[in-house]
Amino acid sequence: MRPRRRARIVALQALFEVDMARHDPQQVLQTRIDEERLAVELQAFTQALVYGSLSHIDVLDEVIRRMAPDWPVEQMPGVDRSILRMAVYEILYPGDTPAKVVINEAVELAKLFGSDSSSRFVNGVLGTLVSHQQDIVAKLGLAID
Repeated sequence: MRPRRRARIVALQALFEVDMARHDPQQVLQTRIDEERLAVELQAFTQALVYGSLSHIDVLDEVIRRMAPDWPVEQMPGVDRSILRMAVYEILYPGDTPAKVVINEAVELAKLFGSDSSSRFVNGVLGTLVSHQQDIVAKLGLAID
């Protein structure tokens, strides 16, 4: 398995646990990182995904609401919600990963951990986001760094 995919899996697991069980993010993340024995650079990437997603959760949820208006974020399966939050964060708050790669990785995570329809749903939401990204950023008045 590619190293960054492992890091994304750890981040997804941490985000899911924090979302569903309301456990302390720092503790959850450290436990997951220790269990997976991630290399230092992967730890930093994983931490950025988790803490970035959590610190922008209101914006991420609003973006998801706009991209999937028929699916209330609160009623989405927890795995799908966590995958989308992480991927939307990674697309909107750019690092070094192209949006196309982020979408592919999110779809793969949905295939691994979601339901039979999760990958199509995740792909649709993220594809819509990418094609309307500038409008969304402008409408929400986001200061993307």
